[in-house]
Amino acid sequence: MSVTEEHPLRPFLPENTRLLMLGSFPPARNRWCMDFFYPNFINDMWRIFGHIFFGDKLHFVDSDAKIFRREDIISFLNEKGIGLYDTACKVCRTKNTASDKDLEIVEATDLGSLLDSIPTCRAVITTGQKATDTFASYFGIKQPKVGEGVSFSALGRSLTLYRMPSSSRAYPMKIERKAEYYEKAFRQLGLI
Repeated sequence: MSVTEEHPLRPFLPENTRLLMLGSFPPARNRWCMDFFYPNFINDMWRIFGHIFFGDKLHFVDSDAKIFRREDIISFLNEKGIGLYDTACKVCRTKNTASDKDLEIVEATDLGSLLDSIPTCRAVITTGQKATDTFASYFGIKQPKVGEGVSFSALGRSLTLYRMPSSSRAYPMKIERKAEYYEKAFRQLGLI
């Protein structure tokens, strides 16, 4: 029988959040190398960020310790105004994996309240298909293609939803190619 898991992290929302990045749900704790978002050492999110912003995919990586440099990541996200959370706050894993296809959402995140709490936010990036499905369904909007954005209105403001490729290694695309998609969105948002 599947066990319901509650989200182990609180939303990370800098005071000046301009961009909210949403995944689906963290992997099981035994896959974490740090206590933060995208914690699995084989996930490429922080390598993508390092590649884009510092020209070095290992910028946020401590290769010897096989961990990410959490404090450097947090400092960077605060400086840029990038918030992080997930589209599910309670899930059941149908198999013992971190794969979206094996996640059953028991309770979706209240995305309206989340966005309402960050009035400076003008864009959302979803980092996988399940996150995109959940977000688009919540707001009743059309899903953009991978690497593209779609504008919509919610909470009395104009927002853009960008659909990015998953940073999971299970998503068959090289880091550098994934980074091209993310970089395009970051440039459009004035983060670079």
